Amino acid sequence: MSIKSSQKLVEEAIKSIETLSSDKVKALVDKNEINLIDVRDIRELWREGTIENSKHIPRGMLEFWLDPSSSYFRENNFDMNKKMVLFCALGLRSALATKSLVDMGFKNVAHVEGGFDAMKRSGFKIIEKLKK
Repeated sequence: MSIKSSQKLVEEAIKSIETLSSDKVKALVDKNEINLIDVRDIRELWREGTIENSKHIPRGMLEFWLDPSSSYFRENNFDMNKKMVLFCALGLRSALATKSLVDMGFKNVAHVEGGFDAMKRSGFKIIEKLKK
């Protein structure tokens, strides 16, 4: 059996989506021009916190929570006219998630190169998130 590797899927996704540096995202956040979405698993947020003013939408629920026709749809409290910028730990899951949103028809989406790790180095404020 021959399958396409996860790394190959990420490489293909990156070719077809917008990727932003953490410094660029920091500037956009500081101007309140984007919706920042953390797609990491809740256990990662418990361990490491998250970026101040980001919204948590777990990777496994992203498409369902953002699809108004889904029974899992959640009315999100962010401005849908602003660009959605997704991040995960290193930028791999967020690349796949961004590609999925593009495939759904979302036009104004991007992901953060290097993810949460790069964002910490760029001076984003980290806040404690939900506890178990």
